[in-house]
Amino acid sequence: MKQQTLNTTHTRLNLSAGVASVIVAVVLVALKLWAFSATHSLSVAASLTDSALDVIVSIGALAAIYYASKPADDDHAFGHTSAEDLAALGQSVFILISGGVIAWAAIRRLLSDAPTGLMSEGRGMIVMAVSIVLTLALVLWQRYVAQQTGSRVVAADSLHYLGDLLPAGGAMLSLWASAQFNLPYIDSVVALGAAALLGVGALRIGKGAWDALMDRSANPELIAKIEAIADEHPGVYGYHDLRTRQSGSTIFVNLHVELDGSQTLNEAHSISADLKHAIRQAYPQCDVIIHQDPVR
Repeated sequence: MKQQTLNTTHTRLNLSAGVASVIVAVVLVALKLWAFSATHSLSVAASLTDSALDVIVSIGALAAIYYASKPADDDHAFGHTSAEDLAALGQSVFILISGGVIAWAAIRRLLSDAPTGLMSEGRGMIVMAVSIVLTLALVLWQRYVAQQTGSRVVAADSLHYLGDLLPAGGAMLSLWASAQFNLPYIDSVVALGAAALLGVGALRIGKGAWDALMDRSANPELIAKIEAIADEHPGVYGYHDLRTRQSGSTIFVNLHVELDGSQTLNEAHSISADLKHAIRQAYPQCDVIIHQDPVR
């Protein structure tokens, strides 16, 4: 019952982060669209493109969070948490494409003989300042949720929005430089930096999702701590065949423990159950299966 309550709480937190992400993305698109029409700034356009993709990705992430929260059934005995990894992989593709489009537009403007001048820089700076505040508030909430639930989708979304802060700040810088010093080319340079940042973030998110879909082992630090728990657990003489894999926010742990073969089945089961409880108490996101082997 306690674990079920914890799962329900995690689901609500993940869904709240997903809904907040969609709302903020829609608001930012509206604000930046107005700012771009007023300023003609390419760095603002880069930030607008990113936010427009955020709407699509955030809606997909919200759907994945909802689907991943469904309990195991006959067709999905281990649950639906892999949907989180698929969504995170899709996020990385969208982010990589948007970064490429922004970089191409920036290079074309840099190579142009007639640089495009910016307008209404003050209005654009106000919009970008508001977007930074909204984005920062969303990131703080997402990071809290990801820390509490271990959701890969929320963590990926948080990383992406965190990456948005630098391009938004760069857009403010380019608007200010254009207004103060008439430097039109700095807008394209900032846009190129934003594109590079998006590319790095996309590759990082994509690698994490790909590793999970390919059943890569969990973090070595987590594995070492599980080994320490098994080593120190009363009644356990040893262990072997410790295997882990991650699916979405769930880490699956399979472990063979060596117990006194002369004790009763109830006693052996009690030791294994206590060990499983100890592991899940330390790592609530773990799904633990323990096999018992007689040591003598």
